Amino acid sequence: MVIGGGMAGLLAARTLLARGIRVTLLEHSDRFGGTVDARMLGGLYLDSGAESFSTRSATVPALAAELGLGERIVTPDASGAWVQLPGKDLRASARPLPSSGVLGIPADPSDPAIGALLSRAGSLRAALDRVLPLGSLATRPTVSLGELVRTRMGEEVLVRLVAPVAGGVFSADPDDLDVDSVAPGLRTTMARLGSLGAAAGALRAAAPAGAAVGGLEGGIAQLRDRLVAELRTDGADLRTREQVTGLARSSTGWLVTTEHSGLTRRLPADGVVVATEGRAAVELLAPVLPALSGERPDPVPGVALVTLIVDIPELDARPRGTGVLVARGVEGIAAKALTHSTAKWAWLRDQAGPGSHVLRLSFGRVGDDPEDVGIGSPDDVLFRHALADASALLGVPIEASDVLDHDVVRWAGALPHAAVGHRERVARIRSAVTGQATSLAVTGGWLAGTGLVAVIEDARARAEELADALAHARV
Repeated sequence: MVIGGGMAGLLAARTLLARGIRVTLLEHSDRFGGTVDARMLGGLYLDSGAESFSTRSATVPALAAELGLGERIVTPDASGAWVQLPGKDLRASARPLPSSGVLGIPADPSDPAIGALLSRAGSLRAALDRVLPLGSLATRPTVSLGELVRTRMGEEVLVRLVAPVAGGVFSADPDDLDVDSVAPGLRTTMARLGSLGAAAGALRAAAPAGAAVGGLEGGIAQLRDRLVAELRTDGADLRTREQVTGLARSSTGWLVTTEHSGLTRRLPADGVVVATEGRAAVELLAPVLPALSGERPDPVPGVALVTLIVDIPELDARPRGTGVLVARGVEGIAAKALTHSTAKWAWLRDQAGPGSHVLRLSFGRVGDDPEDVGIGSPDDVLFRHALADASALLGVPIEASDVLDHDVVRWAGALPHAAVGHRERVARIRSAVTGQATSLAVTGGWLAGTGLVAVIEDARARAEELADALAHARV
């Protein structure tokens, strides 16, 4: 039994089926995929959630190939993104974002492209990374991304380079992020090479050739669609609108209580994979694993995505590359990031045609006031925020009359971030689960981390462990 039909649940179900285990998957909403979704907008089939994946490993390309999508893998336009820094003149304070390091951490602070984003004093401070002793930064059990960057390269690098990337990717402040969770291997590589910049450069160089992210011609949601189709073909029992309300041990394994169309059901299962979001997972598991009662994650910020399809030929010039990451403190801007999708993806640009452009503006990160950014406001208010922000960030006026179609999608608590102490929490949860019930597994982004790579790898690993345990129990 798999509880939760997001990408983690779908991948866990696929892994179990491959091991010869019959699978029933229960999803409380009316669709599968979680934050991987798509919808038709302005005649274009567009991702309304995740639209790219990290290329730091071959995990997603391998899955795409298995699903018959390998030939659709694409890389974004080489122009790259910009960063919008605070300043009275937004045009003057917008700069191309260097891409030689990781998470905005520069591999070489002396690079002129880095210097253009920093003051003279900030550049000199960043250069000290090459000679400063490492101290305990490489060996302490827990260090935040913010502390690491601030200590090695200074406040300007943190605020002007790293924070905008962290906000765009993780919806969080670098001081709240566990560096080992969001940048695995960075500290150990720093210890080996002697500086943070060298470590960032080495991790970037070790990644597969090409851009740091990839996509699929036709959209990432095709992964979800192919997974669902394959699971059904292979005999999985996929159910939507099935709310799991209870989990209890039975003499043969587990008993899962659900509510569906007003009816209560009790479904037996030899093994269970819980692949829901974190707070729901803990609430479901705590009655049978009391040790998890104190591990309920804190609420995470709501995120809103506004997609605009506009008819503005001036945007053919791609004035801000593939989009803009917004630093905190940029006056008058509510969005944390803007993706110029038709500049980023050639296939989408070809579909939209000259003069037509797809813009995605995302709102909401840890520490934002919902009233300020409009997350809690009606869709029309958020639409007006998006128009104003897109105009300011791209330097091109965009009026409501220029919009051919638009959409607002909200993800409530869908972007968990790896807060300081995250690894220790995950270890405690894993220990509590495996120590008490080998026929139970827990997975999902709240444990694995943000991004398709982390979610896929963790879901597969947990499902393999469960399959091994069930096979051992039958012997």
